[in-house]
Amino acid sequence: MIAGMEGLLTHYTYIVTIFLMVSGLFVVIARGNMVKKLVGLGCFQTSVYLLYIGPAKILGGTAPILAPEYSVYSNPLPHVLILTAIVVGVATLALGLALTVRINEAYGTIEEDEIFARDMVEHANSEESAS
Repeated sequence: MIAGMEGLLTHYTYIVTIFLMVSGLFVVIARGNMVKKLVGLGCFQTSVYLLYIGPAKILGGTAPILAPEYSVYSNPLPHVLILTAIVVGVATLALGLALTVRINEAYGTIEEDEIFARDMVEHANSEESAS
């Protein structure tokens, strides 16, 4: 039992990653509020960052700059990719928030079910007037 817990605790990064991924996905699927969906998307993105960065850390690894031949190198590529992903994630979040503001101005709400209901009423009214 202790050996199993010890093995589980050595992979705590993956446990946190899975928790963030599942909770972010749940919030995106289960909530109708658009701001809450964006928060869930942020949690999901963070879990993907951890998924790439977790295995990239090498204990005792050095940067591959003028190091002796016998050194263990730490690969900088995952860190560069995650830095780029963070910038893209912030831009995506900003666009999502801007769209949410515009939707709130147009519909007066950011709840999906209220927006869909209002669209259905407008669609039914436009079909009625066309007949």
